[in-house]
Amino acid sequence: MDEKTKELVAIGASVGAHCQPCLTWHVAKAREMGIDEELIREAIETGHMVEKGAMSAMRKFSEDVLTQLAPTKG
Repeated sequence: MDEKTKELVAIGASVGAHCQPCLTWHVAKAREMGIDEELIREAIETGHMVEKGAMSAMRKFSEDVLTQLAPTKG
């Protein structure tokens, strides 16, 4: 994987990890490397898509956990 691709992955991962300092650092580095602004935006959008999927999965998982913790009636 080339360095530009790694930087774009790091941008998306920063969004998914909710790491604001990471995102700031990686976007600045991407700009220094001459990565096109549109690619940076796409990496951020991809990070948001991953984040959205993870939040949806966590919502379902937490509901399942609550169901398992519910006292049984009987």
